[in-house]
Amino acid sequence: MKLAEALIARADLQKRNEQLKRRISLNLKIQEGEKPAEDPNEMLTELDSNMKELTSLIQRINRTNCSVQFDEKRTLADALVERDQKWDKRLILAKIAEEGSIRNDRYSRSEIKIMSTVDVSAIQKQVDQLSKEFRELDTKIQGLNWNVDLL
Repeated sequence: MKLAEALIARADLQKRNEQLKRRISLNLKIQEGEKPAEDPNEMLTELDSNMKELTSLIQRINRTNCSVQFDEKRTLADALVERDQKWDKRLILAKIAEEGSIRNDRYSRSEIKIMSTVDVSAIQKQVDQLSKEFRELDTKIQGLNWNVDLL
């Protein structure tokens, strides 16, 4: 199994578990004398099985990410952390740029003038650069995922 296939399987299991949790919740309580639409105990058994499979899969993914060289300086795990940090910083800066560029219209000269305390243009350039770096790094990671066998 390739790493990319394992990542897809992980996402599928996570979605399935979320669905099971919702379905279990919907069938926890019923009116006396009624039967639940689905047996929550059967779903709990399925959830337990899925959780064991998911745990094993995540452990294998993590071992693989830590053992595969991404480039001469970083492992795949290192590159993933770097990619995620770029994305987080991009989100923060994009929010700052958005809030810093909101205009408060004045209807008369006697109203208080609101000024931005940051250079929105410079921050937006950083957002654009981080977006580019994120895309480039993510593309390399995705390509590697399809070439690496899961441990």
